[in-house]
Amino acid sequence: MILSFIIAVLSATQDVALDAYRRELLEDNELGLGNSIHVNAYRVSGLVPGSLSLILADNFLPWSTTFFITALFMLLGIGLTISIHEKPAPKPKHLDFASAVVDPFMEFVERNGMGMTIRILIFMLLYKLGDSMATALSTPFYLDMGFSMTEIGILGKNAGLWSATVGGMLGGILMLRIGINRALWLFGIVQMVTILGFAVLSSVGHNLIVMGVVVTLEYLGVGLGTAAFVAFIARATSLQYAASQMALLTALTALPRTIASALTGYLVEWVGWTEFFLLCTLLAIPGMLMLIWVAPFNKKG
Repeated sequence: MILSFIIAVLSATQDVALDAYRRELLEDNELGLGNSIHVNAYRVSGLVPGSLSLILADNFLPWSTTFFITALFMLLGIGLTISIHEKPAPKPKHLDFASAVVDPFMEFVERNGMGMTIRILIFMLLYKLGDSMATALSTPFYLDMGFSMTEIGILGKNAGLWSATVGGMLGGILMLRIGINRALWLFGIVQMVTILGFAVLSSVGHNLIVMGVVVTLEYLGVGLGTAAFVAFIARATSLQYAASQMALLTALTALPRTIASALTGYLVEWVGWTEFFLLCTLLAIPGMLMLIWVAPFNKKG
C-alpha cells in the first residue's frame, strides 16, 4: 500500500511537470494541436502496460520480469528529457506554500475576475460530465448486452482507442483553422450526440456491427472533445504559474470522472441502460450552455 502511494505521488508529480513544460513550450495558436498530440501519445503508450505486459505475464514471463521490462520503457522518456532544453519562462521569486498554491490561484482570479473565474470552474466541472458518465461503465454495459470478453477486447477496446486517437489528432488539426472556442462548441455537440449511440445499442442488444459503429463514433467524439478541452485548460493558465495552475485545474476536471465512477452503477440499477444514456446526454447540456460565457463562438480566446 505504501509503495502504491509513492508510485501515485511520483506519477502525479511527473504529470504536473509535463503539463507545465508543454504549456511553456507551445504558443497559444499551437495549444490545440500540441495538446492533442500529447493526449494521443499518452493513449497509445498505454498499450505497453495495458496490452504488452498482460500478454507477457499471461504467456511467457513471471510478473517480476514483466514489471522490469515494462519499467525499461521509461528509459526512452528519461533519455529524451535529458536531451531537451527548457524554454525560458518567468519564475516565482520564492518557493513556499504561498507561491506554489495561493499566488497562482490569486493570479488566476485577478486575471479573469471573480465572476469569470467561477464560470470557468463550473464549466470545467460540467463539460465532460455526461461523456465521463456514459463511458465509466462501458465494459459492464457490453457484458450485460451479451458480448464476450474477446469481443470486447478485440472490437470494443481497439475501436475505442484508435477512434479516440484519430478524433484527437483531427481535433488538433481543425483547431488550427477554427480556434479553440469554436472547437469547444462543435466538438462538444459531437461529444454529446454520440452518447445517444449507447442508448441505441442498449435497445438493439448483441450486435457486433452496431457495437463497432457506436464505439467508433462515441470515442471519436471523446477524442474531439478532449482535444478542445485540454487546449482550453492550457490556454486558461499563465506562463508564470503554468505548473501550479495546470495541476489545480486538471485536478478539478478529474472530479466529474470520480463522481461518475461512484454513482453510475446505482443509476443504472435504478433506471436501466437506455434511460441512463439518455440522462448522460441531458447532463452534457449544462456544460455546453456555459460556453456562452467562457468561450463565445465568434470570439477569439
